[in-house]
Amino acid sequence: MTGEHLQAQARRVITGVNADGKSCFVSDGLTPHRLPGPGITKCDIWRISDLPVSYNDADGINDGVVTEPPNGGLVFRQATFAPDSEWDQTLGYSDSKGQLRGTVPLEESGGVPGFHFTDSVDIVTVLNGEIVAVTETEEKVLRAGDTIIMRGVKHAWCNRTDRPVTVQSIMISAE
Repeated sequence: MTGEHLQAQARRVITGVNADGKSCFVSDGLTPHRLPGPGITKCDIWRISDLPVSYNDADGINDGVVTEPPNGGLVFRQATFAPDSEWDQTLGYSDSKGQLRGTVPLEESGGVPGFHFTDSVDIVTVLNGEIVAVTETEEKVLRAGDTIIMRGVKHAWCNRTDRPVTVQSIMISAE
């Protein structure tokens, strides 16, 4: 079904300590930080500005869904990619601040749409479906259970299937 990725959601369950000092669940629901887009729906689950964190810190998402983690921090996200056939990949990827800062112009990407880079080490695990990770020199097919470590390189994501694909990633600030 066209646009199925736009319905993607992520459930977030948060624990804490109650008034009696006992462990408990303090919240259980869909993440309030979600950004549906033409080719991808991003659900930011937690953002950390620096380490170590306090057990009592809030989710750290104060400025909407922003792709890169804060300098010295990290972001944990779930993303669902539409099939390539459903959207104009030349638009590239964006977040609540607009087009990604590391977007590579099509004329400089060897004709590969969606090429970008981030100042982060990204640990990305495919939850379902199949996605192709494209670098400047080659590509790899990733399926459910596969994990890729993107270390600040130019890359693009291609979903050449007819179904959405969902991944989870931890993006860690890097230099």
